Amino acid sequence: MRIGIVSETYPPEINGVALTVHSLAAGLAAQGHHIDLIRPRQATGFNDEAGIETLQVRGAALPRYPGLRFGLPATSRLRDRWTENRPDAIYIATEGPLGWSALRTATQLGIPVATGFHTRFDTYASHYGVGFLTSAVRGYLRRFHNRSAATLVPTTALAKELAGLGVTTARLLRRAVDTQLFHPMHRDPVLRASWNASDNAPVVLYVGRIAPEKNLDLAVRSFRALQKVAPDARYVWVGDGPAREALQRENPDFIFAGMQRGDALSRHYASADLFIFPSLSETFGNVILEALAAGLPVVAYEEGAAREHLFDGVNGRCIAIGEESAFVEACVDLTMHPDRLRMLGATATESVASLSPDAVIREFETLLRRLGEDKPHEHHAAAVS
Repeated sequence: MRIGIVSETYPPEINGVALTVHSLAAGLAAQGHHIDLIRPRQATGFNDEAGIETLQVRGAALPRYPGLRFGLPATSRLRDRWTENRPDAIYIATEGPLGWSALRTATQLGIPVATGFHTRFDTYASHYGVGFLTSAVRGYLRRFHNRSAATLVPTTALAKELAGLGVTTARLLRRAVDTQLFHPMHRDPVLRASWNASDNAPVVLYVGRIAPEKNLDLAVRSFRALQKVAPDARYVWVGDGPAREALQRENPDFIFAGMQRGDALSRHYASADLFIFPSLSETFGNVILEALAAGLPVVAYEEGAAREHLFDGVNGRCIAIGEESAFVEACVDLTMHPDRLRMLGATATESVASLSPDAVIREFETLLRRLGEDKPHEHHAAAVS
């Protein structure tokens, strides 16, 4: 198949959407498909896998989100490209100006389209001082995704949420995790020593965008509470974002490791002892699966990946949304009982052992093939809520 993929974020950018889209593109290319990738031009190059042909279009910096860009509309370039080399199906991962122009162009050309719902931009609005736009953003997302044949979501809970927003095309495509890359065997005593963490000192890890919508205040409060029972505890932060400067200034004892990828990221996960993830704005949260695979018990709210992969008292603590006191107490309790922490860590690795990337790629491939084979008027009948 010739498969078009459109995304406004892609490596070398490091975020959940960029890495997920790259994984899908590379996985399909490895199966022998030709991938026609459309993304914004970036200052730093990226060497993609064989079978991925890239068209870079104009982009601009995302306001108040340093390091990320969005693509500008490219209707005429897309029409010319897809008329000359018509894809069998197109996957549009992001809902920005580039994504909208791709959706409109594909619809005009009669090419079947699947979209991805990766980011709750409607919930982000309140964190960036534009909460009055929440209703408008939801209306835009509803119109965007209802024009596709299928809107791919990682959890059944999110499919139900989208149905509540009026999106009628939601379809489940589960996420995978590389259990070879993320595994306890990559624990690195030298790395722990660089954090001044003794063998028995609990190391808490954060991985992700350091940004207001991640509910970072609760992460800090949880660590300060557990630090009272374990004064030698360390808090390591992997990632970057608009809240990093203030967080680093207000917490000089925190260890900021910056952006990490591949083996380096794997060592950071495996060398920690507890993963605290208080975000309430995730559509999924890939980092939860990565932490579990690396043997880290996770404390998170019962949404996104946690709702389907985190089992309270088995591989971490899954806290009811809004129960901040319970969230903090769970972090403290695990710190006070290191034997239980280690037991949950062992179970964590086992709990995600079956989430094969190959299985997800095959499922994605099948979905796109069926879209390509369906007649245009049948596309919406294939969607499920």
